[in-house]
Amino acid sequence: MKAANIQLAAAGRAYLSVAQSAAIAIQDATDYLRSISTISSTAAGIGIAMVIAGETGKGAQVIGAATTLSAAGVAQFSAISGAAIAVASGFPQCLTPKAG
Repeated sequence: MKAANIQLAAAGRAYLSVAQSAAIAIQDATDYLRSISTISSTAAGIGIAMVIAGETGKGAQVIGAATTLSAAGVAQFSAISGAAIAVASGFPQCLTPKAG
């Protein structure tokens, strides 16, 4: 096997490893977003229950905090996904073999 072919194969394997790591990072970010969504939905439900029970001020604060938490989760997901995509996109998919 020529050295250029070995170098090309190694570069391809390295790219696949980086792409897989990026995919795992996005999967983890998705799990994080799902967890944040569950927590914020539960908190919003508690806030609504508080409003119904007559604690309008406290209920509104809880609903506001749940909304803020949800927005922060989406922002974090976007940041993690964007970084993973940038790393995978910026990594060379292959090397140009040298003559010889």
